Amino acid sequence: MAGPRKTAIRGTIARGESSTPRRPSSRDPLPPAEPVADPARPRAVIDHVFECRAALLRLFNGGGLSSDLCDADPYLLRAARHHGEPAAGPCPACRDADLATVTYVYGDELGPYSGRIRLTKELAAMSRKFGHFSVYVVEVCQRCQWNFLLTTYVLGDGVPRRALPTPRDLLD
Repeated sequence: MAGPRKTAIRGTIARGESSTPRRPSSRDPLPPAEPVADPARPRAVIDHVFECRAALLRLFNGGGLSSDLCDADPYLLRAARHHGEPAAGPCPACRDADLATVTYVYGDELGPYSGRIRLTKELAAMSRKFGHFSVYVVEVCQRCQWNFLLTTYVLGDGVPRRALPTPRDLLD
């Protein structure tokens, strides 16, 4: 009689299982609805103002290099130039008036439109159309390339929905 057969287990993943998380299918049940009083009112707000102040203190007191903090990605600079909204004040690093805010939205329900830039005025309509999505607001200076994540928050009416289908023109 032969000994026990060796299995194809390496680490913690058993044979036939994948290490990547499984994408939800259209047959999976949706999670229960979340009670939301006002869909357009931000919830789970994270304000990064203290981190911004600490970074500026390091910059102005010689603890940090301007190249460490003023290093915006070319795509972010382009997004700020073409889709950014004027900020309330000047750039905190160079005091130039050319400071813009760029708002990104992320969420499973957005489907292929997750990670896109949206104007602030569009968010109220989106919050009634989708159940849950995250909003990231970044400030960007065109002159010195300062960029910093200002705030993140969640919007939506709390009713889970299936992801938007990918349009035919986006398919490869």
